[in-house]
Amino acid sequence: MRIHLTSIFVDDQEVARRFYTEALGFVVRHDVPTGENRWLTVASPQDPDGPELLLEPSDHPAVGPFKAALVADGIPAAQFAVDDVHAEHERLRDLGVRFTQEPLSMGPVTTAVLDDTCGNLVQIAAMDV
Repeated sequence: MRIHLTSIFVDDQEVARRFYTEALGFVVRHDVPTGENRWLTVASPQDPDGPELLLEPSDHPAVGPFKAALVADGIPAAQFAVDDVHAEHERLRDLGVRFTQEPLSMGPVTTAVLDDTCGNLVQIAAMDV
């Protein structure tokens, strides 16, 4: 068993596509019209055939309160691995990305939390070696 696809609920798929590709650096794997929405997935350029992230529309009535509760409590909806949290934080901050948690070392891991502009908090993390 392996992870093939996971999803994150986004307020606007086009805004999410731009943020996840232009700021975070993912590549689009699938962008297929499905009526008023799209089957829109991205993947890591380091593993383009690996796991995909579905940028899932937030249409379901339960999604809004769920996302709002996570954000209010500071809980990230997703976590992505990076080689160097400090360098990635600086790169993203220079692109105008808003962080809700600056880089923080916690034992063997350093994390930072950013706003994905689509209603979610996302954590970046690196193991300190």
